[in-house]
Amino acid sequence: MAVTEKAVMDALKTVKDPELNLNLVVLGLVYDVDVQDTHVHTRISLTSPMCPVAEQIVHMAEAAVLGVEGVETAKVQLTFDPPWTPERISPLIRSSLGL
Repeated sequence: MAVTEKAVMDALKTVKDPELNLNLVVLGLVYDVDVQDTHVHTRISLTSPMCPVAEQIVHMAEAAVLGVEGVETAKVQLTFDPPWTPERISPLIRSSLGL
């Protein structure tokens, strides 16, 4: 079975930002997913460059992607370019958070 971007995004929905208790996808922290056969490269950001659990979130994201059927390798790259802003959150979720 071929690895799809949707399957990777679904897996990343299981990884939550511990501060907001919302997943990376809902928060708009997933910037890019590149699937090349059985290899996945993902670029994510965090809500703050000073996040004390940044390394843990990257490891959780890599584990989630590796859990997708057919994925042999997963690389999760942390980026702050462009910097994350609350505007990346869907409007419905933003309003429920009072943002």
